[in-house]
Amino acid sequence: MAEPTPDLPLDCPGRDAVLHAVSSAVLAVTRHLSVREVLQVIVRSAAQLLDARYAALGVPDDQGAFAEFVAEGISEEQWEAIGPTPRQHGMLGAMLRDGQPVRLADIRRDSRFEWWPRAHPVLKDFLGVPIRDGEQVLGIIFLSNKRTPGGFTPADEDLLTMFAAHAAIALTNARLYERGRELTVIEERTRMAHELHDAVTQKLFSLRLTARAAASLLDTDPGRAARELDQVQRLAGEALSELRAVIVELRPAELDRHGLVETLRKHVHLLDRLHPVTTRFTFDGDPDAAPRGDVTAEVTVLRVAQEALHNALRHAEAAHIDVRLAHRDGALVLEVGDDGKGFAPDADPVKGLGLASMRDRAENARGSLEVVAAPGAGTTVRLVVPA
Repeated sequence: MAEPTPDLPLDCPGRDAVLHAVSSAVLAVTRHLSVREVLQVIVRSAAQLLDARYAALGVPDDQGAFAEFVAEGISEEQWEAIGPTPRQHGMLGAMLRDGQPVRLADIRRDSRFEWWPRAHPVLKDFLGVPIRDGEQVLGIIFLSNKRTPGGFTPADEDLLTMFAAHAAIALTNARLYERGRELTVIEERTRMAHELHDAVTQKLFSLRLTARAAASLLDTDPGRAARELDQVQRLAGEALSELRAVIVELRPAELDRHGLVETLRKHVHLLDRLHPVTTRFTFDGDPDAAPRGDVTAEVTVLRVAQEALHNALRHAEAAHIDVRLAHRDGALVLEVGDDGKGFAPDADPVKGLGLASMRDRAENARGSLEVVAAPGAGTTVRLVVPA
């Protein structure tokens, strides 16, 4: 558990503001929000506390990037233009290594500053502090472009340091809560899956015996055989219902937590960081207002997207992969396109591409799958499933 710093002096001018901001972050955990949502509350509270135009918080991963990176003051359109989340380089990397606060009048004049993407807002005055749990740096929080003239002061640094110490408690608690919830969900899903498996096995066994009985009675007692076939039809319907229930119970946990749009976005961004291929995700609509689709449809879209991405990264020799998702006319429409080598439409594609598996998934979800490819012109996988 993170260790808080001593309480603020009673006469500290920012004491009430800090306590209110810390309270918001801690209460975010008690409202059962995700780690990312707690981070967003922390960043927004810090920006308001110190009157900064921009604020950001990054939680590092083990691959030289950030497992989570949230910002305040930047729109969704700007994020799309900026591109993938930053790597652990420049000032951010230095702060992670040193674990010390940094306060600058102009970050661009510091030797640790490297560069920004073209669409990145111009930052000038800068204040950053580590979020620590004992000796471990959980993340870094930084502010830039203070609205009040004069830039950030030593008092601002003290306030942000105090806030970061308490934010560490909120972040640690959020992680513990989310992990505990995941374990509970996994245990419950495993239990339900075993129960459903037993039920489906019993139904299929009964179905097989009844079908055999009907076959043996066709010649000697057609009337009874017809009744047995009715029983076969009933058992088949029950087995189908049980299998659909299995699909619901084995629905990926991240879909429950984040929804399809955010789950796909996070997956694509992770692949973009891990591979040299530029991989981008776009959603045709407002992610916050995206409707939740049918369980089978959402699982199908996610699995087909993962399979298509795996194929493109492994076989396509592409420079760019685009994943596009839309919700139109009561259907989910997924397109995964690359600019790789493609293949001839009449050729048998490389074994292991999983095209048959993707088509089976589409059919089981009452949807359709189309693969458009040409030599040297890339490949596009298009899935449409009723939502």
